[in-house]
Amino acid sequence: MSRYARQTLLPEVGAEGQARLGSAHVLVIGAGGLAAPVLPLLAGAGVGRITIVDGDTVALSNLHRQTLFTEADCGRFKADVAAARCRALNSEIEVVVTKQALTSENAASFVAQADVILDCADSYAASYILSDTCLAQVRPLISASVLGLSGYVGGFCGGAPSLRALFPDAPDNGANCAAAGVLGPVVGVLGAMQAQMALNLILGVEPSPLGQMLQYDAHTLRSSGFRFDDAPEPNSCFRFLSPSQLTKYDQIIDLRDADEAPTMAHPDAARVSPENLHDIDPNNGKRLALCCATGLRAWRAAEQLQPNWPGEIILVAASTS
Repeated sequence: MSRYARQTLLPEVGAEGQARLGSAHVLVIGAGGLAAPVLPLLAGAGVGRITIVDGDTVALSNLHRQTLFTEADCGRFKADVAAARCRALNSEIEVVVTKQALTSENAASFVAQADVILDCADSYAASYILSDTCLAQVRPLISASVLGLSGYVGGFCGGAPSLRALFPDAPDNGANCAAAGVLGPVVGVLGAMQAQMALNLILGVEPSPLGQMLQYDAHTLRSSGFRFDDAPEPNSCFRFLSPSQLTKYDQIIDLRDADEAPTMAHPDAARVSPENLHDIDPNNGKRLALCCATGLRAWRAAEQLQPNWPGEIILVAASTS
């Protein structure tokens, strides 16, 4: 019996749908908690090519939610281990590994090669870089975020509104899983839903997951959803760039203190705390680059400075995936 017999029985799949899955190329950014259900579900379903992008290594503190890994994997690259699990699950598919972080420099080339992009990274910067890139290239993006006991998953771009259309302002909560904590099953639920939305998209199941938002609260065990097909794109936004994309003509501000970041994001950067933003001179006509660890402090600072800053303001995150 075919390995896909149980799913090809479904009228939404059949032989034609299975062929679609087999010819699809899915890009997965991040090989951590969300990817733990995403990757085996895509591999098991027979998605023909999966590209995994992640430059991080496995740590013991990952294992309660990143269930692709074991204690023996600690110290190994997540992308390598995740790819091996996918290949062991389905030898008929191709799994490609890139062991590096997503950046504004490499995002366009990654996105251009894929049919569907899944944002499984625990990074505000990576999510918005992906959204901006997918919007420009008209590629569908399935993005999820989890914190504590709640999270969301949504289908963006590819003809639907972008992540910025739904979340145009800086997030209220700057914490990540390392700072705020997270339970493994919450990540598993949202990751599994990401995989389902990706399969629905490839199979052409209606209504389309693009323009659909699902929110899940594990505390109450309730979920809710809504469509945002008509959400308008913001007129302007703060772009995320990499430190290597900054020039001598930029005014570069690192918002982190020396204890947090002994080495600044750029050799030409000056340290200014978020409490002392008034010290930044707005009259020099330069592009302003604001740097921090995740990009969130930089985004909030940019919102404060924008009314009085004559030029462009860009954001720099120390790491993006």
